[in-house]
Amino acid sequence: MKLEHRIRLIAGSFILISLGLGFWVHPYWFAFTAFVGANLIQSAFTRWCLMEDILRRLGCDGPKGESCSK
Repeated sequence: MKLEHRIRLIAGSFILISLGLGFWVHPYWFAFTAFVGANLIQSAFTRWCLMEDILRRLGCDGPKGESCSK
C-alpha cells in the first residue's frame, strides 16, 4: 500500500471513529473530527501533512512507498 493510501485510510478511520465516539460517548469527540478535517484542508494548501511525517519516521515510505519496516 502506498503512503498516500495509508494516510487516506488513517484519516477516514479517525473521522469515523471520532464520529462514533462523539455520538455514543461524549460530544467533545467531535472536536477531533474537526481537527482531522482541518488538517486535511491545511495539507491541501501547504502540501505538508503531519501524518506523512509520522509514517516516514516509522519507516513506512521507502522508495516505492510499498511497505513498513520496523
